[in-house]
Amino acid sequence: MPATTPTKNNKRSTPDHLPSVADLSFEQAFAELEKIVVQMESSPMPLEASLAAYQRGSTLLAFCQKSLAEVEQQVSLLNDRQQLVPFSTDIE
Repeated sequence: MPATTPTKNNKRSTPDHLPSVADLSFEQAFAELEKIVVQMESSPMPLEASLAAYQRGSTLLAFCQKSLAEVEQQVSLLNDRQQLVPFSTDIE
C-alpha cells in the first residue's frame, strides 16, 4: 500500500505521490477518476490497493460533483444584462 501522511486528527491523507484533490482542475480530477474506474474494472487488485483506489475515487468524485454544482449555480445566476454573476457561498 502506498505511503500516506498522518494528519492532525491521526487520519491518513492522500498518498505522498498523489497531488491533493484541491490542487487539481476539474479536468485533471475527472481524468484520474476515469483511470481509477478502468483500473478497478479491468484487473484484480489486492485488497489494500482496492481500498486505497476506492477512497481516492470517492474523494475525486465528491470534488467533481461539487465543481459541477458550483458551475451550474453560476450559470443559473445570470443577471438582467445576461452576464454571468460570480457565485459566492458567503452569506451577507
